[in-house]
Amino acid sequence: MAEPGGKPSVLFVCVHNAGRSQMAAAWLAHLAGDRVEVRSAGSNPGDAVNPAAVEAMAEAGIDISAQTPKVLTADAVRESDVCVTMGCGDTCPVFPGKRYLDWKLDDPAGRGVEAVRIVRDEIRTLVENLIEEIAPDTAR
Repeated sequence: MAEPGGKPSVLFVCVHNAGRSQMAAAWLAHLAGDRVEVRSAGSNPGDAVNPAAVEAMAEAGIDISAQTPKVLTADAVRESDVCVTMGCGDTCPVFPGKRYLDWKLDDPAGRGVEAVRIVRDEIRTLVENLIEEIAPDTAR
């Protein structure tokens, strides 16, 4: 994992980096604060973040409207301790010593905010569990 005394880093990857990975990155940054370094990327990034994802996250008090989809690079994976994929198959490069997780989540692309809320809440639960594993809040 992270270097001793360093903070763990997580990369969230989905195909378009427009919905699931953006929501996951926002949840992790919101819930873990500066305890974790957060990245997100897409194997085939879209032009903009899904408006329904922006709306669903805004309802939870998190603004992702300024985010933009980013292309997945080998460097992003190499620089991350944990790589979480969400429906992008085998497009994520694999490096030894990294932890890989695959979260099975519905793709919110083209769906209304009602459907995206369900995915948003599933992602929050998964992120909360991930934080407990990699960066527990020892101040509690």
